[in-house]
Amino acid sequence: MKAFRYRISPTPTQEKALNATLTTCRFLYNDALAQRIEKYKTEKKSLSYADQCEWLAENKNEYQKVVHSQVLQSTLKRLDTSFRRFFDGLKKKKRVGFPRFKNEQRFKSFCYPQTGFRLTNDNRRITLSKIGNIRIKYSRPVEGKIKTCQVLKDVDQWFVILTCETEVVKMPESTKPDVGVDVGIKTFAYLSDGNKIENPRTLLKAEKKLHREQRHLSGLEKGKNNRRRQRIIVAKVHRKIRRQRDDFLHKTSTWLANNYGGIAFEDLNISGMLKNHCLAKHIADASWNKLVNMTSYKAENAGGRVALVDPRGTSQRCSGCGERVPKTLADRIHCCPHCGLVMDRDENAALNIKKLNTAGSAEIYACGSNVRPVGTSVSVGSC
Repeated sequence: MKAFRYRISPTPTQEKALNATLTTCRFLYNDALAQRIEKYKTEKKSLSYADQCEWLAENKNEYQKVVHSQVLQSTLKRLDTSFRRFFDGLKKKKRVGFPRFKNEQRFKSFCYPQTGFRLTNDNRRITLSKIGNIRIKYSRPVEGKIKTCQVLKDVDQWFVILTCETEVVKMPESTKPDVGVDVGIKTFAYLSDGNKIENPRTLLKAEKKLHREQRHLSGLEKGKNNRRRQRIIVAKVHRKIRRQRDDFLHKTSTWLANNYGGIAFEDLNISGMLKNHCLAKHIADASWNKLVNMTSYKAENAGGRVALVDPRGTSQRCSGCGERVPKTLADRIHCCPHCGLVMDRDENAALNIKKLNTAGSAEIYACGSNVRPVGTSVSVGSC
């Protein structure tokens, strides 16, 4: 399955219909959630997805009648999925939140799961049932057979996400060199071959503007139009930060997948690391887990592989002789008293990560990787 995201440009009338559909689906989600809660409180019984679909067919209001039936059903399916995840989490003794009621800021999409949409006018427009024929920016061709269409609102912009079923093509195994990658905050990533990628610090660069707009928002009265307008301005700043970060991660992951056959990362407990309140903001801004996910599927499409290794001791162990050399976070240079090896501590960790992967003690995360010659330095902005 592959997902292709395209921006759409609805007319004012079409945008009004899109917003109305989004609101109707949100109200249905909240009503169905309230119905499940009430049913359990009064009768100690649970409602299923089929029960609620049957109830919906017999009790549609005037707003729901102008929305495609499968869009309403997918909203009920969305709620059912939330409950399944909640109960699965209880069985596995994981902390999963109970499904919550959605306000306008927490419900931003609806889905056509099977029918009700099609590309028209040589892929220049997309027809959405009950909404209209909307202009689409068809930036790249769709691969495979389109299965679902999700309509997403991102602040003041609209997108469609087409999920397609494609044939699995087994790529020949890559012959490119293997590499170990040590991610960090001071340097975003240090590679075992000496290359390093600097941290763009996307959030830090935009913090001044973000704080200014947030202070302005906090001083406005709730419920007023000027507060609503300012909330959109703050959301746009966050959106720009998110897109800059994603752009950097896409370029970095593409460069890694194109230049290396076997890519090894540390299997970090990022949720645990975020409990360090001194570094949590910078760790979240770096988005290491997103880098691993992006690199894995890009490598898989190119015949390489991504593996995760145990992070314990990668910074403390000498990559030359294997002896343990204790260091604090303030020690940025690795100096081994046993073999005399001196190098950057992150490069030493990257070499240890590569050795663990080569020794076969890594968990294979994915398979894939296209390749270009490795340079002595990395300029991610030019990828």
